[in-house]
Amino acid sequence: MRFERHVFVCENRRPEGDRRGCCAARGGLALREALKAEVKRRGLQSRVRVNAAGCLDACEHGPALVVYPEGVWYGPVSAADVLEIVDSHLVSGRPVERLRIRAYGAPSATT
Repeated sequence: MRFERHVFVCENRRPEGDRRGCCAARGGLALREALKAEVKRRGLQSRVRVNAAGCLDACEHGPALVVYPEGVWYGPVSAADVLEIVDSHLVSGRPVERLRIRAYGAPSATT
């Protein structure tokens, strides 16, 4: 495997007024750029890959992202959460529980 972890950040766009909303309008692009910048700043590019994704079907929790190979889903996430995600999950392998999306799309704070 080339990368230890692969991060997909939703940047899907939906029409304005769509009842589900969209990650792009909620800051998905800025989130991906912040993650990429932090991964680069720490010299992790050979271990961690950050990519844009289309719809991850977690619109109501957006912006959303998923980290593989663990399959850990996060949302809603902002650029302010990037350092914690990188430190805890991408470097140390400990998912950030407060940001996780749980089964059936319910955020951890409500389960």
